Amino acid sequence: MKSSVIMAQDNPAFELQEETNVTGNETQTIVDEIQASITEVTDEDGIRGDILYTVEEAPRWYLCILLGIQQYLTMFGLTVAYPYIVAPKLCIQESDPARGYISSTIFFVSGLGTLIQSTFGTRLPIIQSSSSVFLAPIFAILSLPQWKCPSEEEMLSATEEELQEIWQLRMREIQGAMIVASIFEMVIGLTGVIGVMLKWLTPLVFVPTVSLIGLSLFEESASTASKNWGIAIMTIFLLLLFSQYLQNINIPGCSYSKETGWKIKQFPFFQAFSSFAYHNYSVGILCHTNCCRCSRTNQRRQWGLPTFSIGAVFGIFSGILASIVKSVGDYYACARLACAPHPPTNAINRGIFAEGISCILSGIWGSGCELTSCSENIGAIGITKVASRRVIECAAVTMMLFAVLGKFGAFFSIIPEPIIGGIVCVMFAIVTGVGLSNVQFIDLQSSRNILILGLSLFMGITIPKWFKGHPNTIDVGNDAANQLITVLLNTSTFIGGLIAFVLDNSIPGTDEERGLIKWREQGFEHNESEGDYLTLSSPSTYDLPFGMNLIKRYKIFKFIPISPTYDQNIFLRKVRPLFERFKPKYNNNIDSEK
Repeated sequence: MKSSVIMAQDNPAFELQEETNVTGNETQTIVDEIQASITEVTDEDGIRGDILYTVEEAPRWYLCILLGIQQYLTMFGLTVAYPYIVAPKLCIQESDPARGYISSTIFFVSGLGTLIQSTFGTRLPIIQSSSSVFLAPIFAILSLPQWKCPSEEEMLSATEEELQEIWQLRMREIQGAMIVASIFEMVIGLTGVIGVMLKWLTPLVFVPTVSLIGLSLFEESASTASKNWGIAIMTIFLLLLFSQYLQNINIPGCSYSKETGWKIKQFPFFQAFSSFAYHNYSVGILCHTNCCRCSRTNQRRQWGLPTFSIGAVFGIFSGILASIVKSVGDYYACARLACAPHPPTNAINRGIFAEGISCILSGIWGSGCELTSCSENIGAIGITKVASRRVIECAAVTMMLFAVLGKFGAFFSIIPEPIIGGIVCVMFAIVTGVGLSNVQFIDLQSSRNILILGLSLFMGITIPKWFKGHPNTIDVGNDAANQLITVLLNTSTFIGGLIAFVLDNSIPGTDEERGLIKWREQGFEHNESEGDYLTLSSPSTYDLPFGMNLIKRYKIFKFIPISPTYDQNIFLRKVRPLFERFKPKYNNNIDSEK
């Protein structure tokens, strides 16, 4: 006897048929036409999860497109909001369609970076997108005296060409800083430095570094939302409604199978496609404007040749250090949700290397932003249970195709600022919460940890706030040095992260007290001596798509940090004595009195 069952609680796009073996009493569930199984997994904590498509499996082409568009919408919010946030600092007027140009460029380079990361980087299903990590250093650079916007009278009397040159001059400064700083990021991944530094990046370093990304931008969020607090609050309410309150509500829909034909089934629409629901609202309340006013193709060096300055480069580099910490945490989180093995050191090195390449391309194209892993995309994997690499590649192609359409860029330029204000308030709140959530690993009853955590957060807000009000305080007799120090001291993530890094790695404390034991249990610290948790993928998940036979044949690739056959122990045996000399000694055992 055969019966058809529609899987409604996990994803509406997949149909299952249940086939009972008459000779035995076993029931086998198979996926109709797509040969992908839903596998229930139990990890060492006894938590059960299910995954529809693993990293190496691929849905049928039409499902790839649909799910790819959904993943694309997960990074829609901040990517659209980004030009609105930086436009006032770049001296872009509200009537200037440049925001649409910048948005299209960001989507294009994000798609390009996602293809590079998913194909040659970590090879995990992670989207690369703009990040609020870099807003603080960009604002610090543009707050320097030479980049202050002209007065309102000067702006009104300027011609269209002069207004364009005003903001493009500032954009070229940001471009140059991003290109050079991204070269450093590429070198960090290529040389394997990040793999060696993983043991020094602790929960107490991660918390203030990531939390200050959101906390330091409260003024910009409030300024954008204050254009119309009613619409901004309504936007926040609908975001919460669709993504949280209605996530377990099913709606009726049509389902078709060859055996039973068309049927009415209940689908968890808000759980799987909440992005669609929210963006329908956004389109519905757009202001009355003409969408045909913006048309532009993405061009390299579209704003002119980039300019370079030392202070700006190091300012952006401080943001890159914060993004590296964030990305490493995202790699482990994504692997765990996708039921893939813990990322090996070579995959982490290769991921940072790929991010560096993507950021260089982003700077060349003139997006005005660096690229890093998209945490919202990882959260979507946990909701939809789809971790297919092919889906992410479809999302990347979708981003690139939409970006070259002039009407698509025009759509971004007409979104009312209060809607953007509501979006960024939620986004920055989530970023802050993600950072603070890592306090679960540390011992909050320890006065040591309370001091480090409080001091890094407090000084990370206080010092930049004071220097913004006193812009000409630093004077060491050299203009380049003045600019460098000013930019760094105006960057919250740099100040808070540096204080936490130095104090946590110098003040004595046990591994349990510092949260390293729970950190390792959650897979955030790579430990090759420990076995992986139960996975649905093999370690070959992180192998390159081609050339593996050649790489495995020659031993020289074991010495290359981004090679899948890289053996970090060969390198560590030579440098470990140097690190151990500076590493503080911890007494992890309470000795009895002798």
